[in-house]
Amino acid sequence: MTKATLLAGSLVLATSCATAPAAGPAASQGSPVPPPPVAVSPVTTAPSAPADEPKQVKPVGNALNVHKVRWDRARPVSKGRQVRLTWWSGVAPCTVLDRVKVKETRKKVTITLYEGTGPKAKNASCIMIAIQKTTTVKLKKALGKRTLVDGAKR
Repeated sequence: MTKATLLAGSLVLATSCATAPAAGPAASQGSPVPPPPVAVSPVTTAPSAPADEPKQVKPVGNALNVHKVRWDRARPVSKGRQVRLTWWSGVAPCTVLDRVKVKETRKKVTITLYEGTGPKAKNASCIMIAIQKTTTVKLKKALGKRTLVDGAKR
């Protein structure tokens, strides 16, 4: 926004909001005088932020009520020696990643996520909101042409 536009907008605001005190006896009897106009600064908005990245999590290993969870995406990283998994989940400590089970064969790699309630959630208020989470799993051998399978879909 240019200074001229800002100045013109402030001038319009100042002249439309301010009124001259009434002439005559009422003005001299202590009627309140309106305050001077306040300069208005332009509203600026931050550029739109990129989509939120999934929250990086690691298995905690001590969750309660553990169950399998389906993952949405699996992407090989580090020249196929690791797999980055992404899924939707609840917020910690109410929902935490307990462990990840990996079973590798010559033709496929089956990865199963297990989630549960964190032990610190005992007295916590758990909000019902979904967030995207991600974790990275190391493989014994590079993925190569093997097929990735979600162990929770069985």
